[in-house]
Amino acid sequence: MDMATTQQKRSLRKLTFGAAAVGALASASLATPAQAQSSDALLNKLVEKGVLTVKEANDLKQETDQDFTKAYQVKTGLPDWVTSLKLTGDFRGRVENFRTDFGGNVDRTRYRYRLRFGPIITLKDDFEIGLRLASADANGGFGGNPLSGNTTLADGASRKFVYIDAAYAKWTPVHNDTWNLSATIGKMDNPFKTSWMVWDPDYQPEGAGFQGIYRFSDKQALRLNGGLFVLDELNQPTLANPASSHDPYVYGAQLIWEAKWTPKIETAFGVSAFSIASKENLDNLSVPNVNEGNTRNGAGILVYNYNPIVGSAALTYTLETFPFYKGAFPVRLAGEFMNNPGAPTQNEGYNFGVTFGKASGKGTWEIFYRYQSLGADAWYEEVVDDDNSGFWRYNGTVGGGSYDPASFTGAIKGGTNIKGHLFRLGYGLTDSLNFNFTFYMNDLIHPIQPYAGATAMHLMADMLWRF
Repeated sequence: MDMATTQQKRSLRKLTFGAAAVGALASASLATPAQAQSSDALLNKLVEKGVLTVKEANDLKQETDQDFTKAYQVKTGLPDWVTSLKLTGDFRGRVENFRTDFGGNVDRTRYRYRLRFGPIITLKDDFEIGLRLASADANGGFGGNPLSGNTTLADGASRKFVYIDAAYAKWTPVHNDTWNLSATIGKMDNPFKTSWMVWDPDYQPEGAGFQGIYRFSDKQALRLNGGLFVLDELNQPTLANPASSHDPYVYGAQLIWEAKWTPKIETAFGVSAFSIASKENLDNLSVPNVNEGNTRNGAGILVYNYNPIVGSAALTYTLETFPFYKGAFPVRLAGEFMNNPGAPTQNEGYNFGVTFGKASGKGTWEIFYRYQSLGADAWYEEVVDDDNSGFWRYNGTVGGGSYDPASFTGAIKGGTNIKGHLFRLGYGLTDSLNFNFTFYMNDLIHPIQPYAGATAMHLMADMLWRF
């Protein structure tokens, strides 16, 4: 038979529609791409067997999609301009330990979790609305910690906080084989692609972002990222600086050239520039004081300007196979250099590292090493990796200058003016579950008197479930 009868086509349409709709309608709210993929696979197989022509299969796909969309909207009550609703999130359990080689410090162990969950809604006319809730410890009077979604198990099983981690609208007016252009407003995922030396991975900026991709071919592309983020909103002059009430914000741009030279060799080269406006209003009374390192005056106001230029380079070589690894095995070398001309000294930062493998699914793993040195005034302390910690202690003395343990005060905190090592191991136990082991070992680059540094060690063991 060269062509299916009308009755067969109707039956096939019902079959493919049922495959796409049953899962979503059963849950009454959650559309799953796997259902649609299964119906497409069925139609493709019928084309392959000669039961349907390509045109007939495409017509059936279009009819199936329309019927599915209509039924889904009726069941959920969503308006017809909503084209999809997806729920995303993850849960991470963590055991964490801090210790130093300074005898006066007491080692610390804590148990934490991070939960993130929220919908992504796709609308007609290339719009997307996103919301994500996340756990986090309270950060004084500022809400949740801007650099961490972790919640510490403490305080007699008290109720824990949940915050808005992301709330944004995104417009992608251009999306084709050559160009992809999008703009985002709200509280969003960071549009800049840098290492944690520049932006903490948990930092969710607030303001406006832009991302563009131009593809020269299927092997080379140019990325342009930009953003303007609000750091604080001031109704009146600050207590520390009553002469000014200008809102502080950060803005920047980034250009990345990505190339795939052969099936095994890929490279990426990037250059970024950032600047902070009204930095005099970023005193410790106005914004969360999470990290340490920047030079400040007696009132806690930043002394220098922060407008660094960042260069990055990466090379990836992919082996076809590797022992005890599932699939192709990537080896990646990467480095980054930063210079802040707004400060006269301690104004540079750099890192370099190597990654073996990638823990991206069941049976995959990765080993990562990185060395980093970040000068005190290379970049704004409150946006860099807070897990990359140094040990700050007060060197109390008595009499002729001997150390007095009774006067000891100290803390392990992230920020700038820190150099040292990062080791990470990851393994995919299942497609949705990863185990990760992370270890930082750092020293202060320039201990600031009356502070003196000691080696800080920060260990984390994580179990991460994605859904």
